[in-house]
Amino acid sequence: MEGRILNNDQNNQDKPEEKAHETPVQPNRTLQKQRKSFSKRVIGGVVGILVALLVIIGVLGYRYFDNATQPYNKSDTRVVQVEIPYGANSKKIAEILQSKHVIKSGFVFDYWTKAHNLSNFHAGYYQLKPSMSLAQVAKALNKGGSSEPIQSSTGRVLVVEGSQIKTIAKTIQKQTDFTSKEFLTLMKDQTFIKTLAKKYPDLLGSAMKAKNVRYRLEGYLFPATYTVGKKTTLKALVTQMVGKTDDELQPYYKQIKKSKMSVQEVMTLASLVEREGSTTKDRRLIAGVFLNRIDAKWRLDSDISVFYAINSDKSTLTNKDLQNKSPYNLRLHLGYGPGPFNSPSLISIKAVLDPAKRSKDYMYFVADLKTGKVYYAKDAAGHAANIQKVAKHNESSN
Repeated sequence: MEGRILNNDQNNQDKPEEKAHETPVQPNRTLQKQRKSFSKRVIGGVVGILVALLVIIGVLGYRYFDNATQPYNKSDTRVVQVEIPYGANSKKIAEILQSKHVIKSGFVFDYWTKAHNLSNFHAGYYQLKPSMSLAQVAKALNKGGSSEPIQSSTGRVLVVEGSQIKTIAKTIQKQTDFTSKEFLTLMKDQTFIKTLAKKYPDLLGSAMKAKNVRYRLEGYLFPATYTVGKKTTLKALVTQMVGKTDDELQPYYKQIKKSKMSVQEVMTLASLVEREGSTTKDRRLIAGVFLNRIDAKWRLDSDISVFYAINSDKSTLTNKDLQNKSPYNLRLHLGYGPGPFNSPSLISIKAVLDPAKRSKDYMYFVADLKTGKVYYAKDAAGHAANIQKVAKHNESSN
């Protein structure tokens, strides 16, 4: 009995060991399957997201590309003159068009034109519109432009008496299809200016001999209203302005020769008179003062010359401004200076040729800025007294 009991206990102790060796591996396989299933779901999800992103990007890209081929602004039919420089590649041209707000995307334009074999563009000036589609712009560039700026819509340019070239440049940009930059570049075009000098020798002969001029045509763009046709070039417009000056001076060339002044000197004094006096009477008197100073070998001492010398539109001058070494500063230098300071009216030109009361020996003048009355004096003491008369009004005006 005891022996059997011992054997049974022994058997019971051995059974757990047998069960341990016989434990099935099913749980590990299930876990692996679960992990694989989860991984597949994650990968599938990621792939799905990527596909969705690609679809979204594709749709957005298509819409962006399609939109970029449409007009910049369908309702904007104004003409934008665009200059394509020599040697510019399609990428550079695309940048220019985008900066001028003619196309929406330079990148799309560059890609689209290459894809359609339309990138063989030519240098020149083009009249384009924001209402044109990308295809229309590309087609225009393939046809070729003009060698110089052209007005594409009828316009008018008003040159006001006393306007400087820099002011006329702004006016031209506002009132025509030409830009101020194009105009100012033409004002430095020596080949063009020499052509004008040959056409109008009486008018521009002395101007061509002048030294240190800022703009050789300063003073020779006559104040008037000019009609600019659709096919008018910028050169034709400027030629029209210079031709108008020549027409107005034709009756006075003989008188200018008798005055022993050159046309350049007459126009210079006239440009000062234009800004210093407001009435015909005062302009003639002021012209007499300037001529008296010239004869006495005095400086002309006009602040108008200083403002031009420092190229500023500010209302007051500092001691530093008065000492500016520009040859245009006639508060510092003797004589007429390089040339005119603006485009004078015929009234001012005639005032220089027919000054008033030179026999009075007036050497000074000062204006009351409030009333406009001008006071004249023969000497420094009289001038100082006149300055005292206008001091209160002039101080309140500054």
